[in-house]
Amino acid sequence: MGSVTEPVSEPSDIKRDHGFFGQPRSLANIFGVEMWERFSFYGMQGILLIYLYYSVAEGGLGMEETAAAGIVGAYGGGVYLSTILGAWLADRVLGSERVLFYSAIVIMAGHIALALLPGFFGVGVGLVLVAFGSGGLKANATSVVGTLYSEHDPRRDAGFSIFYLGINLGAFFGPILTGLLASTLGFHWGFALAAVGMAIGLTQYSFGRKRLPAEASVVPNPLPRDRLGLVIGVAVAAVVAVVVLVVTGLITATNLVTWVIASVIVAAVSYFAVILSSKRITTVERSRVFGFIPLFVASVAFWSLYQQQFTVLTIYSDKQLNRDLFGWEMPVSWVQSINPIFIIILSGVFAAIWTKLGDRQPSTPIKFALGTAIMGVAFLLFIPFAGGAPNSTPLLAIIGILFIFTVAELLLSPVGLSVTTKLAPKVFHTQMVALFFLSVSLGTAISGQLATFYSADTEVVYFGVLGAIAIVLGIALAVGSRGVLKLMAGVR
Repeated sequence: MGSVTEPVSEPSDIKRDHGFFGQPRSLANIFGVEMWERFSFYGMQGILLIYLYYSVAEGGLGMEETAAAGIVGAYGGGVYLSTILGAWLADRVLGSERVLFYSAIVIMAGHIALALLPGFFGVGVGLVLVAFGSGGLKANATSVVGTLYSEHDPRRDAGFSIFYLGINLGAFFGPILTGLLASTLGFHWGFALAAVGMAIGLTQYSFGRKRLPAEASVVPNPLPRDRLGLVIGVAVAAVVAVVVLVVTGLITATNLVTWVIASVIVAAVSYFAVILSSKRITTVERSRVFGFIPLFVASVAFWSLYQQQFTVLTIYSDKQLNRDLFGWEMPVSWVQSINPIFIIILSGVFAAIWTKLGDRQPSTPIKFALGTAIMGVAFLLFIPFAGGAPNSTPLLAIIGILFIFTVAELLLSPVGLSVTTKLAPKVFHTQMVALFFLSVSLGTAISGQLATFYSADTEVVYFGVLGAIAIVLGIALAVGSRGVLKLMAGVR
């Protein structure tokens, strides 16, 4: 199958473009679709956990809290696990741009299912569609952003930080608006608003597709036509296997997160093995992939704590946070809009700092080390409020803790997206981006598993142990940063 060449703009023209805050104009179009996807994604996720464990009388499904948290963690892990499929389709069949477009359609269908289909059936269909669609969109949106810049373009990290800013506009408004609808009209109205948001994003992206550089639609490693039947057969067999495991009771709501964790570990090890053993990558590219491994481990540790915003922190906000605002109790989901506010404020600050420092800025391993350790510090900050009475934790305390979350995130997440595109071998470009998202997948799934150990009675041990582990890992990466840089072979 040959390369797809729908967009007509030359890559060199894009890379010389400074029309969007000093960045290529096409950056605005890509983060536009990601902004609305994040609006729908975080809007839905902001009400998902409480929808699962609220009683039927309250409009929920009445699940046990820890089981519901495990489902949310498994779903989140599944989102990032499905980036493998999206990346493979981009690299072997359709190209990143087309996969991004089709994935947006699948996401919208998932939110419609959550809005219209009742009970656990609607949750199952909706979450599967959103997970697959989001996985396809996320890896490929990041990959397309990478095509806007040459490898050594000094605007690259700043561009990814601005991209991150656009994403978080959606992440800010999503939980606020879906939370309002869910608390006033019902959960399904909140899910419906998420579907509307994705429809808006899909529409605006449709009008701007042809402005993207041609390389965004290139299929770098086309799948031979004679192997298409085999691939379809493997896909069908995988679906049948999952159905059998569910029907026979081997996969249940309570152990789903364990299956996801195991699947992600197998996928990550397999991906590293395939890339490192490939004869199509150079010695330098192979060394860079080895250099990516410590960053992958640090990323897993970071996300296993950070993603507890959607599990432990949601339960904490519902049970122990004082959400009274001048006599009005704000929706639980609004807590998830605090982090995006700080992202919006600080993304530009970090982008300006990296741009001003230029070659003097900290190396990527040091940024990862700081992000992981600071995330650990954020968890330790929960300890002074441990064991408090219901609704006793001040809102200001959570705001301060989430500020620390944000600083840690900006040191690791946009930098991770950027360095992955620089370390990626040419024939595994999008699939290396998927590897970074696999670290997010594994961390997210682990966050769901960890949530099963959380309770108000174990808060000191829970937050203390997890925070200390993250700090130790951050220190270890900082100590070994010179060795990691050597493996990265010229990439900082």
